[in-house]
Amino acid sequence: MFDASVTAEDLGADVAVADRGPVARKARALPLKRPFDVAVCIVVLLPLLLLSAAALAALNPLLNRGPLFFVQTRMGRNCRPFRLLKFRTMREAGAGRRPADGRLEVDRITRFGMVLRKTRIDELPQIVNVLRGEMSLIGPRPDIYEHGLHFCRKIPGYADRHAVRPGISGLAQTEIGYVEGTEATRRKVHADLYYVANMGLLLELWIVWRTVAVILRRDGA
Repeated sequence: MFDASVTAEDLGADVAVADRGPVARKARALPLKRPFDVAVCIVVLLPLLLLSAAALAALNPLLNRGPLFFVQTRMGRNCRPFRLLKFRTMREAGAGRRPADGRLEVDRITRFGMVLRKTRIDELPQIVNVLRGEMSLIGPRPDIYEHGLHFCRKIPGYADRHAVRPGISGLAQTEIGYVEGTEATRRKVHADLYYVANMGLLLELWIVWRTVAVILRRDGA
């Protein structure tokens, strides 16, 4: 079990990139990445978000009763917490909290929520996180903050994947998919560290293409 009272500072995870491992030190800023993220969010994704929000506001009372949005604390760049925004796809949780090694509570996903997940529509509100500078369109997928603290302790290199902004989609997302537990997270970390060390235009375009393919195949989780 993880200790939710432990902070990233306690684990030594919230440090400068220069003090991290060799993979994180290879991370380099792509000059046009941030302007591209903002432009795509405003010109392409923001209209989709507004249309989706209007449609879901009308459909939710019938198909997915409850709040329109879901907000959760995730681990962001430099292992700092931020509030991630999604369209809600699950029923309200009980008193317990899923541990880092726990399985996804599939039974809580509504039938309509599953459609949102398969089409990735539930991810659209995260463009707000991108515009705030908390996320990028492409980057390592941010974990629940408490889970991230657990993995910082258990998995070498996990903190290094936070040398860059987390992404709505990423290499681990497209090539491995949704993972559960520590052992599967190790594979995700390996893919994320490859991305951090090899960031570049061609890799970004490859991930965009693979993301579109995943959406068309409805392989979302």
